[in-house]
Amino acid sequence: MIVRETAGGFLLVEQHEHGLLSGEFARRWRERPRPYGATVYAVANHDVGWRKLDRKPLWNREAGRPYSFVDYPLGPRLEAYRRGIDLVEAESPYAGLLCSMHYCRFVRGLEEAADFVAAEERRQERLRRALSGEELAGISRNFLLLRLCDGLSLFVCLNEPGRNEHPWYREGFRFRGERLRPLWEDRRTLRLEPNPFREPFELRLPYRLVDREGREVGGGAFELRVSC
Repeated sequence: MIVRETAGGFLLVEQHEHGLLSGEFARRWRERPRPYGATVYAVANHDVGWRKLDRKPLWNREAGRPYSFVDYPLGPRLEAYRRGIDLVEAESPYAGLLCSMHYCRFVRGLEEAADFVAAEERRQERLRRALSGEELAGISRNFLLLRLCDGLSLFVCLNEPGRNEHPWYREGFRFRGERLRPLWEDRRTLRLEPNPFREPFELRLPYRLVDREGREVGGGAFELRVSC
């Protein structure tokens, strides 16, 4: 779950909804990734393993707020990672490799995640052996695109529309040696400078609202436009 505090409680975005939003950024990228379908599938579905956990938010009693993807207990989080990678690999081994690389990056170096990382490194080795030379040559570039689109979607989720206040993104994004700056034209229209997209497009982000006791009190969706 992605959690943003509001005046009356918390705004919640399910991880898979955020992932689908990431996929919209990748789908409109001017320099189309190759292979296109598998890469976009990986970006859009990289958080599919969170669907079960996000059906009912887990409440952090000490903090007085829902657990988010940042502080969610590691055991069930690793299981969600593993489940999601399995689901993606079943549809596209190339996409599964990208998602495995993505999640290993988050937990590599944590003693409690050593078994998870070792298993995923074995998976990655197996999947790499089945790739063509062209696919291997592009895997690092497409991994960077997944990371960037993940960040762009998180920017939308973690900031109030029209604002750039979350500390992760105040300086923009780095991608292949270039800095991309998110700029709001108004509360509904976002653009990146320089523009990396081939066309303007619309985004829709569903959310839920809970009060400070964890009771669901509403929801809706942000309707946004990305301009060029």
